[in-house]
Amino acid sequence: MSNGYQFPFGEYVHPVVQDDRNPKKVFVLGVYASAVHAKWVDKNGKIVCKALAVASEPQIFWDGNEKEAKEIINRIEIPSELGHLELPDKNLNGPSAKALDERILAPLGFERNDAWLCDLLPESRLNGGQLVAISKKYNPFLEKLANEGLSEVTVPKKPEKFCDKERIKEITKELLESQADLLILLGDKPIQQYLKKVVKVPYRGLDEYRKLFEYGKCTDVAIGGKMIKVLPLAHPRQIARLGSSSKKWYAIHQKWLAEQNNKKGS
Repeated sequence: MSNGYQFPFGEYVHPVVQDDRNPKKVFVLGVYASAVHAKWVDKNGKIVCKALAVASEPQIFWDGNEKEAKEIINRIEIPSELGHLELPDKNLNGPSAKALDERILAPLGFERNDAWLCDLLPESRLNGGQLVAISKKYNPFLEKLANEGLSEVTVPKKPEKFCDKERIKEITKELLESQADLLILLGDKPIQQYLKKVVKVPYRGLDEYRKLFEYGKCTDVAIGGKMIKVLPLAHPRQIARLGSSSKKWYAIHQKWLAEQNNKKGS
Protein backbone atom coordinates (compact mmCIF):
# COMPACT_ATOMS: atom_id res chain seq x y z
CA MET A 1 0.00 0.00 0.00
CA SER A 2 1.38 3.40 -0.99
CA ASN A 3 0.91 6.67 0.87
CA GLY A 4 1.25 8.75 -2.30
CA TYR A 5 4.84 9.93 -1.72
CA GLN A 6 7.02 9.67 -4.83
CA PHE A 7 10.74 9.11 -5.29
CA PRO A 8 12.74 10.66 -8.13
CA PHE A 9 11.45 9.23 -11.45
CA GLY A 10 8.08 8.26 -10.03
CA GLU A 11 8.23 5.16 -7.81
CA TYR A 12 5.85 5.35 -4.85
CA VAL A 13 6.92 4.91 -1.24
CA HIS A 14 5.39 1.90 0.49
CA PRO A 15 5.75 0.56 4.05
CA VAL A 16 8.44 -2.08 4.56
CA VAL A 17 7.55 -4.51 7.35
CA GLN A 18 8.29 -8.02 8.59
CA ASP A 19 6.92 -10.60 6.14
CA ASP A 20 7.67 -13.80 8.07
CA ARG A 21 5.24 -13.67 11.00
CA ASN A 22 6.37 -16.94 12.63
CA PRO A 23 7.61 -16.79 16.25
CA LYS A 24 11.16 -15.45 16.58
CA LYS A 25 13.94 -15.47 19.18
CA VAL A 26 14.86 -11.79 18.91
CA PHE A 27 13.04 -8.57 17.98
CA VAL A 28 15.15 -5.80 16.41
CA LEU A 29 13.86 -2.23 16.44
CA GLY A 30 15.54 0.25 14.10
CA VAL A 31 14.70 3.82 13.13
CA TYR A 32 13.36 4.17 9.58
CA ALA A 33 13.41 2.25 6.34
CA SER A 34 16.13 2.88 3.80
CA ALA A 35 15.69 2.80 0.00
CA VAL A 36 16.96 1.17 -3.15
CA HIS A 37 19.70 3.39 -4.59
CA ALA A 38 20.67 3.69 -8.24
CA LYS A 39 23.51 5.33 -10.11
CA TRP A 40 22.19 8.04 -12.43
CA VAL A 41 24.24 8.41 -15.62
CA ASP A 42 23.51 11.09 -18.24
CA LYS A 43 23.25 10.43 -21.99
CA ASN A 44 26.94 11.26 -22.40
CA GLY A 45 28.01 8.65 -19.87
CA LYS A 46 28.78 11.12 -17.09
CA ILE A 47 27.70 10.21 -13.56
CA VAL A 48 25.03 12.63 -12.33
CA CYS A 49 24.56 10.97 -8.93
CA LYS A 50 26.39 7.92 -7.52
CA ALA A 51 23.53 6.81 -5.28
CA LEU A 52 20.06 8.28 -5.76
CA ALA A 53 17.18 6.86 -3.68
CA VAL A 54 14.65 5.67 -6.26
CA ALA A 55 12.39 3.07 -4.62
CA SER A 56 11.35 1.45 -1.35
CA GLU A 57 13.37 -1.56 -0.29
CA PRO A 58 11.87 -4.95 -1.24
CA GLN A 59 12.31 -6.26 2.33
CA ILE A 60 12.89 -4.71 5.73
CA PHE A 61 16.63 -4.38 6.44
CA TRP A 62 17.26 -5.38 2.83
CA ASP A 63 20.80 -6.65 2.17
CA GLY A 64 21.22 -4.97 -1.21
CA ASN A 65 20.88 -8.15 -3.30
CA GLU A 66 22.06 -7.10 -6.77
CA LYS A 67 19.56 -9.24 -8.69
CA GLU A 68 16.66 -7.66 -6.79
CA ALA A 69 18.20 -4.21 -7.13
CA LYS A 70 18.63 -4.62 -10.88
CA GLU A 71 15.01 -5.73 -11.34
CA ILE A 72 13.74 -2.71 -9.42
CA ILE A 73 16.04 -0.23 -11.14
CA ASN A 74 15.32 -1.61 -14.62
CA ARG A 75 11.57 -1.11 -14.24
CA ILE A 76 12.00 2.63 -13.61
CA GLU A 77 11.64 4.60 -16.81
CA ILE A 78 13.32 7.99 -17.08
CA PRO A 79 13.20 10.52 -19.93
CA SER A 80 15.84 9.62 -22.54
CA GLU A 81 17.23 13.15 -22.31
CA LEU A 82 18.26 12.42 -18.70
CA GLY A 83 20.22 9.26 -19.50
CA HIS A 84 19.64 6.05 -17.57
CA LEU A 85 19.80 4.36 -14.16
CA GLU A 86 22.11 1.47 -13.31
CA LEU A 87 23.39 -0.45 -10.30
CA PRO A 88 25.47 1.67 -7.92
CA ASP A 89 28.69 0.52 -6.28
CA LYS A 90 28.24 -2.64 -4.21
CA ASN A 91 28.43 -0.91 -0.83
CA LEU A 92 25.65 1.58 -1.57
CA ASN A 93 22.65 -0.73 -1.15
CA GLY A 94 21.97 -2.65 2.05
CA PRO A 95 25.02 -1.74 4.18
CA SER A 96 23.01 -1.40 7.40
CA ALA A 97 21.46 -4.84 6.92
CA LYS A 98 24.88 -6.41 6.42
CA ALA A 99 26.15 -4.69 9.56
CA LEU A 100 23.12 -5.95 11.49
CA ASP A 101 23.67 -9.53 10.34
CA GLU A 102 27.45 -9.63 10.75
CA ARG A 103 28.07 -7.31 13.71
CA ILE A 104 25.00 -7.80 15.89
CA LEU A 105 23.00 -10.94 15.14
CA ALA A 106 25.87 -13.33 14.36
CA PRO A 107 27.97 -12.41 17.43
CA LEU A 108 24.90 -13.11 19.59
CA GLY A 109 24.43 -16.50 17.93
CA PHE A 110 21.45 -15.52 15.78
CA GLU A 111 20.75 -15.75 12.07
CA ARG A 112 18.44 -13.47 10.13
CA ASN A 113 15.67 -16.09 10.29
CA ASP A 114 15.77 -15.87 14.09
CA ALA A 115 14.91 -12.17 14.03
CA TRP A 116 11.69 -10.18 13.74
CA LEU A 117 12.67 -6.84 12.23
CA CYS A 118 10.86 -3.55 12.78
CA ASP A 119 11.42 0.20 12.42
CA LEU A 120 9.97 3.15 14.30
CA LEU A 121 8.94 4.46 10.88
CA PRO A 122 8.47 1.67 8.32
CA GLU A 123 8.96 3.98 5.33
CA SER A 124 11.80 5.70 3.51
CA ARG A 125 12.61 9.33 4.14
CA LEU A 126 15.19 11.64 2.57
CA ASN A 127 18.41 12.50 4.37
CA GLY A 128 20.38 15.67 3.77
CA GLY A 129 22.52 14.21 1.00
CA GLN A 130 19.50 13.04 -0.97
CA LEU A 131 17.76 16.38 -0.55
CA VAL A 132 20.79 18.19 -1.97
CA ALA A 133 21.09 15.77 -4.91
CA ILE A 134 17.40 16.16 -5.78
CA SER A 135 17.52 19.94 -5.46
CA LYS A 136 20.62 20.38 -7.62
CA LYS A 137 20.40 17.51 -10.10
CA TYR A 138 16.75 16.55 -10.47
CA ASN A 139 14.52 19.56 -9.80
CA PRO A 140 16.00 21.77 -12.57
CA PHE A 141 14.41 19.39 -15.14
CA LEU A 142 10.92 19.29 -13.62
CA GLU A 143 9.28 22.06 -15.62
CA LYS A 144 10.99 21.19 -18.90
CA LEU A 145 10.17 17.46 -18.78
CA ALA A 146 6.81 17.45 -17.01
CA ASN A 147 5.10 16.38 -20.24
CA GLU A 148 7.38 13.35 -20.39
CA GLY A 149 6.21 12.16 -17.00
CA LEU A 150 8.92 13.60 -14.78
CA SER A 151 7.20 14.14 -11.45
CA GLU A 152 8.01 16.13 -8.35
CA VAL A 153 9.74 14.28 -5.51
CA THR A 154 7.36 14.25 -2.54
CA VAL A 155 9.15 11.91 -0.11
CA PRO A 156 9.43 13.92 3.14
CA LYS A 157 12.77 14.72 4.69
CA LYS A 158 13.98 12.67 7.63
CA PRO A 159 12.04 13.85 10.73
CA GLU A 160 13.11 14.19 14.34
CA LYS A 161 10.05 12.28 15.52
CA PHE A 162 9.63 8.93 13.79
CA CYS A 163 6.75 7.46 15.71
CA ASP A 164 3.43 8.60 17.18
CA LYS A 165 1.16 7.00 19.78
CA GLU A 166 -0.58 4.83 17.24
CA ARG A 167 2.72 3.56 15.84
CA ILE A 168 3.94 2.79 19.38
CA LYS A 169 0.88 0.56 19.85
CA GLU A 170 1.61 -1.17 16.52
CA ILE A 171 5.22 -1.86 17.51
CA THR A 172 4.15 -3.33 20.85
CA LYS A 173 1.63 -5.52 19.06
CA GLU A 174 4.38 -6.76 16.71
CA LEU A 175 6.74 -7.35 19.62
CA LEU A 176 4.22 -9.51 21.44
CA GLU A 177 3.24 -11.30 18.25
CA SER A 178 6.88 -12.18 17.62
CA GLN A 179 7.08 -14.02 20.97
CA ALA A 180 10.71 -12.88 21.17
CA ASP A 181 12.35 -12.82 24.59
CA LEU A 182 15.06 -10.35 23.54
CA LEU A 183 14.51 -6.81 22.24
CA ILE A 184 17.50 -5.18 20.51
CA LEU A 185 17.29 -1.40 20.17
CA LEU A 186 19.47 0.21 17.50
CA GLY A 187 20.77 3.51 18.84
CA ASP A 188 19.15 6.35 20.78
CA LYS A 189 15.94 6.85 18.81
CA PRO A 190 14.28 3.50 19.67
CA ILE A 191 15.07 4.13 23.34
CA GLN A 192 13.71 7.67 23.31
CA GLN A 193 10.74 7.25 20.99
CA TYR A 194 9.58 3.73 21.85
CA LEU A 195 11.00 2.16 25.01
CA LYS A 196 10.61 5.22 27.26
CA LYS A 197 7.03 5.60 26.03
CA VAL A 198 5.99 2.10 27.13
CA VAL A 199 8.05 1.51 30.28
CA LYS A 200 9.86 3.58 32.91
CA VAL A 201 13.61 3.23 32.49
CA PRO A 202 16.37 5.29 34.19
CA TYR A 203 18.14 6.29 30.96
CA ARG A 204 17.42 8.56 28.02
CA GLY A 205 19.82 7.10 25.50
CA LEU A 206 22.55 4.60 24.78
CA ASP A 207 25.32 6.50 26.55
CA GLU A 208 23.36 6.68 29.80
CA TYR A 209 22.47 2.99 29.48
CA ARG A 210 26.15 2.11 29.03
CA LYS A 211 27.15 4.06 32.15
CA LEU A 212 24.43 2.43 34.24
CA PHE A 213 24.59 -1.17 33.03
CA GLU A 214 27.59 -1.62 30.66
CA TYR A 215 27.46 -1.72 26.86
CA GLY A 216 26.17 -5.02 25.53
CA LYS A 217 24.55 -6.13 28.79
CA CYS A 218 20.84 -6.99 28.86
CA THR A 219 18.32 -5.70 31.37
CA ASP A 220 14.76 -6.87 32.03
CA VAL A 221 11.63 -4.81 31.36
CA ALA A 222 7.92 -5.56 31.24
CA ILE A 223 6.14 -4.63 28.01
CA GLY A 224 2.51 -5.48 27.40
CA GLY A 225 2.50 -7.77 30.42
CA LYS A 226 5.53 -9.76 29.27
CA MET A 227 9.05 -9.74 30.73
CA ILE A 228 11.55 -9.09 27.96
CA LYS A 229 15.30 -8.69 27.95
CA VAL A 230 16.38 -5.38 26.44
CA LEU A 231 19.72 -4.89 24.71
CA PRO A 232 20.43 -1.38 23.39
CA LEU A 233 23.32 -1.34 20.90
CA ALA A 234 24.82 1.26 18.60
CA HIS A 235 23.12 1.77 15.25
CA PRO A 236 24.56 -0.13 12.25
CA ARG A 237 25.66 3.23 10.81
CA GLN A 238 28.00 3.64 13.76
CA ILE A 239 29.29 0.10 14.12
CA ALA A 240 30.11 -0.25 10.41
CA ARG A 241 31.32 3.34 9.91
CA LEU A 242 28.73 4.11 7.26
CA GLY A 243 28.97 7.70 6.08
CA SER A 244 29.06 10.24 8.87
CA SER A 245 29.48 8.13 12.01
CA SER A 246 30.87 8.13 15.52
CA LYS A 247 34.40 6.86 16.17
CA LYS A 248 33.43 6.46 19.82
CA TRP A 249 30.58 4.03 19.20
CA TYR A 250 32.55 2.15 16.58
CA ALA A 251 35.35 1.56 19.11
CA ILE A 252 32.92 0.58 21.88
CA HIS A 253 31.18 -1.91 19.63
CA GLN A 254 34.49 -3.33 18.40
CA LYS A 255 35.43 -4.06 22.01
CA TRP A 256 32.07 -5.77 22.51
CA LEU A 257 32.63 -7.86 19.37
CA ALA A 258 36.00 -8.99 20.70
CA GLU A 259 34.36 -9.98 23.98
CA GLN A 260 31.71 -11.99 22.15
CA ASN A 261 34.40 -13.81 20.15
CA ASN A 262 36.29 -14.59 23.34
CA LYS A 263 33.16 -16.09 24.87
CA LYS A 264 32.68 -18.36 21.87
CA GLY A 265 36.32 -19.43 21.98
CA SER A 266 36.40 -20.23 25.69
